[in-house]
Amino acid sequence: MSELAVYGGLFLSAFLAATLLPAQSELVLAGLLASQDGAAFWLLCVASFGNVLGACLNYGLGRGANALRDRRWFPLSQPALARAEGWYRRYGRYSLLLSWAPVVGDPLTLAAGALRENIWVFLGLVTLAKTGRYLTVAALVWGWL
Repeated sequence: MSELAVYGGLFLSAFLAATLLPAQSELVLAGLLASQDGAAFWLLCVASFGNVLGACLNYGLGRGANALRDRRWFPLSQPALARAEGWYRRYGRYSLLLSWAPVVGDPLTLAAGALRENIWVFLGLVTLAKTGRYLTVAALVWGWL
């Protein structure tokens, strides 16, 4: 497989996994880490960048949530968005450290946008959380954990 296909597929997998669409990127990364020689740094960078960029899409949707939430195609139901906003209001910006977590992570990034979190704070916390998750996947693949 060409390098472009490997990195492009990983990026797309990580990007989609960070949106509200159901997708999985950890298994893709784990498979690539297990089969690649010396490319671990770049694989981790591409996965992290794609995942953070996907979270930024959620943030952008959140920024427009008040205007868009009544549309049929809006990806989050009113109760789910209300739960995410309640969680975010209760625990604050540091709840974004759970942006890596299944089920709650993606709605939290959308809620951060809806509640107008500072973009730089958002990027810092989400990058830390999502990169940390991929580093944990790498450590598991390599038998460090």
